[in-house]
Amino acid sequence: MFLFVIKNHLQTFLLKRVSKAIGQYKLLTDGDKILLGVSGGKDSMTLLRLLMLKKNSLPVKFDLVAAHVDFGMNDGLSQRLEEHFREIGVQYHIERAALPGVPGEKKINCFWCAWNRRKTLFTLAKKYGCSKVALAHHLDDVVETYLMNLFFHGKVSAMPAKLKMFNGEFDLIRPMVLIEEKSIREYVKKMNIPHSTCVCPFFENSKRKYAEDLIKKLEKECPQVRINLFRSMKRIENDFLI
Repeated sequence: MFLFVIKNHLQTFLLKRVSKAIGQYKLLTDGDKILLGVSGGKDSMTLLRLLMLKKNSLPVKFDLVAAHVDFGMNDGLSQRLEEHFREIGVQYHIERAALPGVPGEKKINCFWCAWNRRKTLFTLAKKYGCSKVALAHHLDDVVETYLMNLFFHGKVSAMPAKLKMFNGEFDLIRPMVLIEEKSIREYVKKMNIPHSTCVCPFFENSKRKYAEDLIKKLEKECPQVRINLFRSMKRIENDFLI
């Protein structure tokens, strides 16, 4: 009984955070059809579960299509996802494709892989008549991107909760931007949500890994550093900037 209460409390907390993001950033409108990118990792599997629960509780009605892009990096994942999609009763599409090489480069990198996945998702969104494409980025992803752009590109930029794409043809939405990764990690463990681990061969040497490790170091001196960085993006004091 005690374990059930803990599980239920955590799920309620996550659902409230998603609801807050939907309301605060106006992510959904009545009658939307959403294409959700599902990699099979803990983040996208959590968002899939939360949106399936939200379908039955939100006053705003929407349809959901789960889409997985398989570049052949994780053997057997597509089959496991297909079984899961059928089990929970969600409409789905699995796109199997070869990842093209980077023009002028010898090695494939994280940016190129992500760019091609997203390109495929937009193509599928058009095919299924979806007005929104949902991605499972969380608060930590937003903060890491913020630091990556500061350090490596010299600009103040991150991941918006909602972004119009292709002159408004689609909205890219991120319903979990108010949720920290640690809560997602705890949720999939307690709820025993099936998910795959990252098998990306490029992540350990990526700029995102650098930003992630830096934040962990900063947390030792300032435990609230993630939240502070996230809040700073909405607390711009223009009078004290160049």
